[in-house]
Amino acid sequence: MAKGPGLYTEIGKKARDLLFKDYHSDQKFTISTYSPTGVAITSSGTRKGELFVGDVNTQLKNRNVTTDIKVDTDSNLFTTITVDEPTPGLKAIFSFKVPDQRSGKVELQYLHDYAGVNTSVGLTANPIVNLSAVFGTSILALGVDLSYDTKSGDLTKSNAGVSFTKDDLIAALTVNDKGDALNASYYHVVNPLTNTAVGAEVTHRFSSNENTLTLGAQHALDPLTTAKARVNNYGRASALIQHEWRPKSFFTISGEVDTKAIEKSAKIGLGLVLKP
Repeated sequence: MAKGPGLYTEIGKKARDLLFKDYHSDQKFTISTYSPTGVAITSSGTRKGELFVGDVNTQLKNRNVTTDIKVDTDSNLFTTITVDEPTPGLKAIFSFKVPDQRSGKVELQYLHDYAGVNTSVGLTANPIVNLSAVFGTSILALGVDLSYDTKSGDLTKSNAGVSFTKDDLIAALTVNDKGDALNASYYHVVNPLTNTAVGAEVTHRFSSNENTLTLGAQHALDPLTTAKARVNNYGRASALIQHEWRPKSFFTISGEVDTKAIEKSAKIGLGLVLKP
């Protein structure tokens, strides 16, 4: 794939990952195995209170074609076929879910030195058409993200964003929910040797005049262990420690407490990712 501004989903992604990725209050596990023929099988499960949900995913690769078949605890069958670079810079994705006959979708992603385009169309008589496009460079990028319902003739999603990347900092500004939400985020690498970084995100909703501010930081305690912490303006403080106990295998423990109601029990989450 070509280097450039990337796709729209990458605008503000570094700050979102720092502030929200791997924080959870449930018990989650993911275990992957590989057969001698190269077939990958991944089992995932999440326990939320007394409820347990899980799925099993089988991945097969043949040259530039990857097929993912996933079955969940509700007996849904998800199939995704990805063709990587049938032509330079292009990726084609076909997905559907059984028994939902309206779930079929075709998606195309194209990356260029100065553009990143992603479009998808539902395989129905009156499909929903999604289109996102980013133009610029790896330093400055401007993009839009739209969804159009051909049945109702409504524009169901309308977002726009701009991203600035320079050396050790990334700043992004997006307008979401058809102009109702304004989001600004900032990510700064303090020390690359210890993976120390800080980030912030502020969101303003015009309809409710509500502001949400989240501040966070991360630091590598050693080459295999990373600590993260965050707090928002509502007094919710969270922290996690993630340890890579073998290559690509992680154990994560996270917790959240309401500093305005200390008497309430803290939320504790556990995560396990095991890969051979």
